Amino acid sequence: MAEIRAFRGLRFTQAAGKTEELVCPPYDIISEQQRQAFLQRNPHNIIRLELPREGEDPYTVAGETLREWTEDRILKKDTDPALYIYEEEFTANGQKKRVKGFICQVKVEEFEKGIVLPHEETLSKAKADRFDLMKATFCNFSQIYSLYMDEDHRTLSRIDALSSGEPRIEVDDGEVIHRLWVVNDPVAIRAICEDFAERKLYIADGHHRYETAINFRNWCREQGYSVPGDDPDYVMMMLVDMQHEGLVVFPTHRLVRGLTGFDANAVIEGCKQYFDCYVRDNLDEIEPNLDALYRQGKKAFAFYAGGNQWTLMILRDPNVMAEFLPEKSEASRGLDVAVLHTLVLERILGIDADNMARQINLTYTRSFEEAMTSVQSGESQCTFILNPTRVTEIRDVAAAGEKMPQKSTYFYPKLITGLVMNQMDRQTP
Repeated sequence: MAEIRAFRGLRFTQAAGKTEELVCPPYDIISEQQRQAFLQRNPHNIIRLELPREGEDPYTVAGETLREWTEDRILKKDTDPALYIYEEEFTANGQKKRVKGFICQVKVEEFEKGIVLPHEETLSKAKADRFDLMKATFCNFSQIYSLYMDEDHRTLSRIDALSSGEPRIEVDDGEVIHRLWVVNDPVAIRAICEDFAERKLYIADGHHRYETAINFRNWCREQGYSVPGDDPDYVMMMLVDMQHEGLVVFPTHRLVRGLTGFDANAVIEGCKQYFDCYVRDNLDEIEPNLDALYRQGKKAFAFYAGGNQWTLMILRDPNVMAEFLPEKSEASRGLDVAVLHTLVLERILGIDADNMARQINLTYTRSFEEAMTSVQSGESQCTFILNPTRVTEIRDVAAAGEKMPQKSTYFYPKLITGLVMNQMDRQTP
């Protein structure tokens, strides 16, 4: 099953500056204005490598910058192979939480082998960008986020014991406190690696980067840069116990825009064929109502098209999904997003899968306030407020060999970039 191993992480040295000035959020949620702000704070910020924009060929510039920083000892590889325990402390839904896992190298395997399993569809443009960056740098600057099953929490107990002391690094970004411990004891490393001999991994966040890692491994072999067993056969991952009490998944709400002849009342009438629909007057009740139904295991969402009213829609009979998605597993048919997409967006609003993928009439946000404001400002015609996908649903869909629609999950908080990197050696062709 999953093959994991320790590695000599590439990390910033004191010569680079303060850690809080060197790290950044994931590249795909950073605006150009934010990117410039990170660089103004410290020109050595990891964003220069992770999201390069300088020069005619930014990827080549990133590769040259990486070489310069290693030569100038701005970045330096750890002396011994290690596992890197990583904890995030944060507040979600009014509660203080902590989630802890560890960063390691994972052997890249094709999805059909059933060892590393995806759960979401991906976009080709994002994969091309990451592939060009990897070819130029031979480095993973950020971790793929994956989950594993461990009923006895054996591995979590190990990493809790190994991280009982002061962390090597602690960074407070104002929203999340990030902590990193370095474990280079060979006995401890071997015990953790052996834990995974019979385990599968479920990708939570980073599908584009994992598919890119497969392509990069193949390219390296074709170019003569590596042979089986070399560094390009592995990718950097953060692994977290799927039943960790600190795991948080936020919903991703749907926003509809630009539909010709849009009629909110017609949408509600059309939904009544499959949903019990209740008109409500208090917008503040949307999230509490949905949360209560979530706890009951109901399939429900809120429809809002402006003004002071909204409509609560509760699926009357979940078995109806078998009629429309007979080829899908029960796990896939039972997803809130599958219910919404199949019965409402496609059948009533005429937004098909290709339209969704290209985001012609459909966009996404995890922010309830942003979804509501978008409709109130006229930017969007309506929004569908959803409940979050359950972690067990992610596992079951992946185990069935299927994928959820894009933007089905939002794991919070995102992993910070720049605490540790995976720089790969290459052979001379």
